This record gives sequence, structure tokens and C-alpha cells, in this order.
Amino acid sequence: MHRYETIILEKKNHIGYLVLNRPEVLNAISQKLIAELTDALARVNEDEEIKVLIITGAGKGFQAGADIRELNNLKPIDFLRWDNGLVRMTAAIEKLRQPVIAAINGVAMGGGLELALSCQIRVADEDAKLGLPEVKLGIIPGAGGTQRLPLLVGKGRAHEMMLTGDPIDAEEAYRIGLVNRVVPKGQAVAAAEEMAGRIMANAPIAVELCKDAVEIGMDLPMEHGLQYAQKNCLACFSTEDMKEGITAFAEKRKADFKGK
Repeated sequence: MHRYETIILEKKNHIGYLVLNRPEVLNAISQKLIAELTDALARVNEDEEIKVLIITGAGKGFQAGADIRELNNLKPIDFLRWDNGLVRMTAAIEKLRQPVIAAINGVAMGGGLELALSCQIRVADEDAKLGLPEVKLGIIPGAGGTQRLPLLVGKGRAHEMMLTGDPIDAEEAYRIGLVNRVVPKGQAVAAAEEMAGRIMANAPIAVELCKDAVEIGMDLPMEHGLQYAQKNCLACFSTEDMKEGITAFAEKRKADFKGK
């Protein structure tokens, strides 16, 4: 696939792998990384062979947040443009056609946790540390953390994490619903692959439209969200996969979905 300087994009067995690749700075977010991630996500979205995307980090951590050296040299208007790029990139993950699993290996702090929050599912190594420490630097989370974290863990816990700036470990993240699963050190990607396999065993169009109904519905009043989901459900009724799924269930056999 396309070659990048700050990330690696690969695919295997219908799984896309997007690896944050600045291990010398714990994969810190730079303008170059934002631009390359945005480009890679557009390529993944258009790739019919990729059914699930896994995002992880090279080296000892997932992502340690923004590259402070780069931020320190930005004027306010330049920072706004930098942050807008990050906001659009995390939104692109949320709106991606495929489900996205964050395989959190090690540290996920600041913008790194915000990136993971925009994924549909999060799997963490047992030694992972997660946090939004921006207040310790005199700023606040600027790429969705203030909005997405409360939706996942509730307002009280989100306030505690953001107002203290203190990180939590993987077990606490699991306890409060921030991650879906905690696995032994070094096994986050393998666990994400196993989960991707269970997702890909289902009807591809149904998976895509179910993800879409959740992500779009989160921004709508309940009544409108239900109406949107109904339309997606109705669309599934026109697929060959729906007929195959119903037939296979009646015949007590495994369905053979074609994505049609």
C-alpha cells in the first residue's frame, strides 16, 4: 500500500493495519502525522477489501499525545489550524465505513487517547496508561476528549480524569468502560484481530450500516436517531445477505455472506 513517513498502512486477510510510526517520540502527534493519517483513512474508506481497521502504535506506546516541541513554536492561529486538522482526522475515524479497533499498547495520553476515543472499540495491554493531562500544561483536551470521554464513562469520571490530569491504568479503564478488554502485555493487536474476525463473520453491509446508525444517531435527538436506524435496517432487507442469513438460521448452518 501507500508509503508514509510517520505511519505504516498495511492490509492482510481483510484487516487494515494503521501503525503510528514515530517510536522515538512515543508516536507523538505532529502536523505530518495528522496529514498522513487523514490521507490513509481516506484510502482505507475506499478500499473494499478492508472490512475492519486496527490502529496501534510502534515501539513502547500507542501515542503520547501532541509533539510539544512542535506546539511550542506555533502561534495561536497556527495552533487552531493544527487542532482543526486533528479534530477532522478523529472525526474521519468515527465516520469511516469500516469499524475501527484501537489496540492500545502502552501509553495513550492526550491526543493519543482522543484518537482511541474516536474508535468504536478499544483493547488495551495490561500495562497501558491512559489519560488526558492537558490541564497540567495549561491547556485543555482539544480533539474531542471533552465530548467523547463523558459519553463513554459518564460526566463524573470524565471530569475526574480531565480536571486532575492524572492517568489511569488499564484495569481501571476497563472498570469504568473506557476500554472493552484488557489483555496480557503485547497481546493487544492479537486480541484486536480476534475481535475483528468475529465482526467479519457477520454480514458486511449490516455491520457497516449498524456502525453508521450508532455514529450518526449519537448526534441526533432520539426520535430522529430511531428513524435513521429504521432506514438503515430497511436497506438491509434489500440485500442478498439478509436472505442468506435468514435461510442459514432456519437451516441451522453457518451463513455464507457475500457483501451483496
